[in-house]
Amino acid sequence: MVTDQRNSARKILKVRAVLAMEGQAPVQGRTSDVGANGVSMAVPHPLQTGQTGQVGFDLLVDGHPFALHARVKVMYCIFSSGEFKAGFQFMHLDLNSVSQLSRFLR
Repeated sequence: MVTDQRNSARKILKVRAVLAMEGQAPVQGRTSDVGANGVSMAVPHPLQTGQTGQVGFDLLVDGHPFALHARVKVMYCIFSSGEFKAGFQFMHLDLNSVSQLSRFLR
């Protein structure tokens, strides 16, 4: 049985995202939800747990777009409903990103 390992509440967020894993070309993905510690998204190819890279997507905070760019680590990747779904943990978010993400999650 798989248990949810998330440490914070999540908010649904369905936006386009760009994912650039180390040593690979950037690919387009789509987020499904975001929390203070990470984001989950659909990606075109399978990823290995523990891989690191960069993710970028927009949040709408108080009516204004905020481009969040973060270093991430793959926590899981599964094949479901014809696509790969991956969960990423944020690594070392800068103070402004933490602040904007917190405001978005309120």
